[in-house]
Amino acid sequence: MARNNQYEQSSNRWRHYTVMGAGLLLFAVLVARLTQLQVLDTDFLQVEGAKRTVREHSIEAYRGMIVDRNNEPLAVSTPVKSIWVNPKQILKDGIDVSQLAPLLDMSVSQLSARIKQNKNREFIYLQRHMNPAQAKKIQALHLPGVGIEQEFKRYYPAAEVASHVVGFTNIDEQGIEGVELAYDQWLQGTPGKGRVVKDRLGRLVKDLGVMEVAEPGSELMLSIDLRLQYQAYRELKASVQQHGAKAGSLMMVDVKTGEILALVNQPAFNPNNRSELKAASVRNRSVTDIFEPGSTVKPFTIAAALMAGEIKKDSVINTHPGYLRVGSKTIRDHRDYGELDITGVLTKSSNVAVSKLSFKLGGENLWGFYQQLGLGKPVGLGLPGENGGKVAVETNHWSRLQSATLSYGYGLAVTPLQLAQAYQVLANDGIKHPLTLIRRPVEKGTQVIPKSVANDVVHMLESVVGPKGTARRAYVEGYPVAGKTGTVHKVGANGYEDERYLSLFAGIAPADDPKIVTIVVIDEPNGREYYGGEVAAPIFSRVTQASLRLMNVTPTVFEDKAIAGRLE
Repeated sequence: MARNNQYEQSSNRWRHYTVMGAGLLLFAVLVARLTQLQVLDTDFLQVEGAKRTVREHSIEAYRGMIVDRNNEPLAVSTPVKSIWVNPKQILKDGIDVSQLAPLLDMSVSQLSARIKQNKNREFIYLQRHMNPAQAKKIQALHLPGVGIEQEFKRYYPAAEVASHVVGFTNIDEQGIEGVELAYDQWLQGTPGKGRVVKDRLGRLVKDLGVMEVAEPGSELMLSIDLRLQYQAYRELKASVQQHGAKAGSLMMVDVKTGEILALVNQPAFNPNNRSELKAASVRNRSVTDIFEPGSTVKPFTIAAALMAGEIKKDSVINTHPGYLRVGSKTIRDHRDYGELDITGVLTKSSNVAVSKLSFKLGGENLWGFYQQLGLGKPVGLGLPGENGGKVAVETNHWSRLQSATLSYGYGLAVTPLQLAQAYQVLANDGIKHPLTLIRRPVEKGTQVIPKSVANDVVHMLESVVGPKGTARRAYVEGYPVAGKTGTVHKVGANGYEDERYLSLFAGIAPADDPKIVTIVVIDEPNGREYYGGEVAAPIFSRVTQASLRLMNVTPTVFEDKAIAGRLE
């Protein structure tokens, strides 16, 4: 009996020690494991945990503003919210989105269908660029799998008025037209990075702060004066409508700097509302469209002849009998003007006279001079779609007919931009400045025409706006102005068309101390009036009148009202 008790006690002790040993061993294993997790594997586990909870997100950068020369905003970015969802999570967790639908102006069935269509995706936008106040209502729902993202939306305060200059961006604020495209890299900012902790349902637990600060884009100041831009836009639009024209362009250049002060086209578009955007409205015709400039190049033929010593400013040219046979072609004036002095050649716009001058100059010399002025060559503004135009291909042999047609603006094609460049040279004492849309220090110019010749030709062009000239309607009360009209037949499938015209006017103001050059092009005026002096010249008059006053240019001409009345 005693032996049995001893055996039982020994057995119990053994079981006790075994249990204790097992417990100690288990404890040791747990301690070892905890040591491994807390000490040896802590870095690994933190990384793995962060992968599942810590998220990096992009911080949108503010796109640089575009302003006019007086700091008036032309393009600004405003903060907006964009709503996104994780369709995979919403469907997996059976999240109810019925409250979300009306806040997105969607039915529950539409929203559900959208989510189901993207069931294998973890991110889709439901609505971009939402009003922040509306986004707050969505945020207040605290729906798992639904997120709100900070973005920016581009807004254009001048709307249609500056649309062709400024252009516009896409929904991601990437430039796709105008200055927005040309200077996209300058305007774009550099996005930053932030870090947050989210739970398994995608809800924000903690904001860990900014890793990289977003760098805003740079501001861009244009040479455009919004006040002058508005005047140009208003008058061009009214005239295109009045004459039932297909299209129109107007640009104004600062004579002394080459800065473009206004550039407008019709038709135009509203970059803030693109629901009815048309390609014809977006096209910047001032830089993309080419045309034969017609009589607007005659002042340059005169300048070339004066420079070559072929004529003097008081020379006389006989245009009798009012036409000139050149091979199989007959070059005509409106009537027989007989003998004309050089000023009279421009006043009457004589094709016969400038043709005779071209015979003395030779086509190759006239061609070279046009090239120096920038006709038929890209100006290089950087705007998308700029057309280089075309001046007759250089050749060792120029026929008399080629020389003649070149002298009065046929056989070459230019843009309004190039014509403005050429007139800027004429108005600026013969000094050429590169045209620019950017406000910047004035670059050193190039002397293309001797000062005396340039001044003489500008003075001659004053007569074109006088009582006996072709541009009487270009008269500007209070200021002497100079300029040249052009009326050009458009080219169709079968050559020049009798009933389709371009009406042109190139003007300089004030003529006694030039400040601005303005080019007006009206495409296919429909009606009884189609000459440049009837259609384009009045636009120049109204725009110049308003612009010179806005620029605080003091009037220098005070005429009797009766005299002014005869010029209407």
